[in-house]
Amino acid sequence: MDIIMRFFLAFLLIGTYVAPHIGVAQGTSRDTLLDTGISGVYEVFLATDKPDYALRYFAEFGFTVRDSAVLSAAQVKSLYGIETTLKAYRLQNGEIDTHGLLRIMVWGKPLGRGVGYSIPETIGSRMAVMMTKDIIRIVDVYKAERALARPWLPIEPIFDDLYKLSDKSPDFFHRPVGVRETVVYGEFFNHVFFQRYGYTIPGYGTINPAAPLQTSEFTHHDFFIAGPSMDVTNYYRDALGFRPEKDAEIDGDWLRGPQRVFDMPLGYSHIYKGFVSPNNICGKLKFFIPQAPKPDKSAQQRVGELGITLHSLWTPKLDLVYGLVKKQGIQPTAIQNNEFGERCFVFRGPDGATWQIIEKAPTQFNYKPATKLEIIRVNN
Repeated sequence: MDIIMRFFLAFLLIGTYVAPHIGVAQGTSRDTLLDTGISGVYEVFLATDKPDYALRYFAEFGFTVRDSAVLSAAQVKSLYGIETTLKAYRLQNGEIDTHGLLRIMVWGKPLGRGVGYSIPETIGSRMAVMMTKDIIRIVDVYKAERALARPWLPIEPIFDDLYKLSDKSPDFFHRPVGVRETVVYGEFFNHVFFQRYGYTIPGYGTINPAAPLQTSEFTHHDFFIAGPSMDVTNYYRDALGFRPEKDAEIDGDWLRGPQRVFDMPLGYSHIYKGFVSPNNICGKLKFFIPQAPKPDKSAQQRVGELGITLHSLWTPKLDLVYGLVKKQGIQPTAIQNNEFGERCFVFRGPDGATWQIIEKAPTQFNYKPATKLEIIRVNN
């Protein structure tokens, strides 16, 4: 019995890594974390030189403009460290306003094309994840785009029963329970999509009924980084107050989900580590360090380039977090107002990720985030 139980626990640990829908954190106790009030990822920042197309494109996923603003070159220099003007749009998906938003950035003079259209696991690339009601439909749409020689690379979806919720021998009346996921690599954005079957998790992905493609807010975020170890991500725990997903980093060689979506040959591996806000199971961070040669476009992963080059978090304790960030040897900007008049600061971490930390109180939001993973079975 002891051997069986150990195997089961090991499987659950692996499932926590693979699942695109899991927000529960394993390892560090919540009681030992700094109470920074940190959110899950609030916004993905997408820089584009085609804002009309970007606004129309993300409307198909249910995003609508919530606010817009303009900054002068002097203001941009102070906040973002580059000399150019900025027009910014904040977009929200449905009613979800605590996490999973999108900020579209239009630089007057972009520094470059960014990471761009690249092979899976390119260092410096970023990916944002949504839940959908119809993953096959989405893949078919991107296959049609690719057939027109447009720069999209959809990967065939893969199914797995990560929680072992299915019957031992599932059939028509005792249907398989699990999740199907895929990645779509693009020139200006990299998507991950997932669809659940037979269960739901309240607060982790809310489908917008008005979205033509039946998708949710951004639920979590992938970062491909360089480094000798995941120590470069420790500041998420020590300065920002995120909970490490588990005590140990995980090797990706044995996991069928990553093998498919990251196009990993057998024998290839990467190191993975995840972080979750103790205040929201959504807006999770996932970091990958490839362990075989991959293109390194870290130099193009900087503010001012096109593509995803920034993310934001919010906290009601901005001054506390500012001091904790500085204690890590990280040099943030001065605390100042961003383009939407929010008190904030910006910094680039040792992992190469750039963050805007915004001061907000939880009472400013209409949506109450989930802090506990709850699996509810449904009959589909």
